[in-house]
Amino acid sequence: MRDRRGLRILPITECLLRLGRGGVGRVAVTVKALPAIFPVNYAVLDGDVVFRSNRGSKLSAATDHAVIAFEVDHMDAMAHTGWSVLVVGHAHVVTGRAEIAQLDALPLRPWASSDDDQYVRITAGVISGRELTHDVADSGVSVQIGA
Repeated sequence: MRDRRGLRILPITECLLRLGRGGVGRVAVTVKALPAIFPVNYAVLDGDVVFRSNRGSKLSAATDHAVIAFEVDHMDAMAHTGWSVLVVGHAHVVTGRAEIAQLDALPLRPWASSDDDQYVRITAGVISGRELTHDVADSGVSVQIGA
């Protein structure tokens, strides 16, 4: 299935698979009524995005149980292809010992460690993904090359 711009809509199972690879993504929060985006390294647990943060905007947003967005993508500049997965949901700081023990087992290490970093979990409310490919046979779009 494609969206109105011709991007392939990724099924939820494929979104979760791509999210599950872990790595680096971006968290979008509101800071003083303005949008702010921060890179984070992350992991996935039961379909929820988890990252570590110390005091600051990301942790403040999570403490307030704010709705935040998380995005991960991959682009191939040479082929002009890529994909993006977006997760939107409520964030909270993880405080339960059992849940922290689960998260400690994930391959998630802070890049800039500090004594006050905590786990933040985004309970996924909406997960969506898109992919830009050049599979024109499936899209119904005609492309002229070398015009």
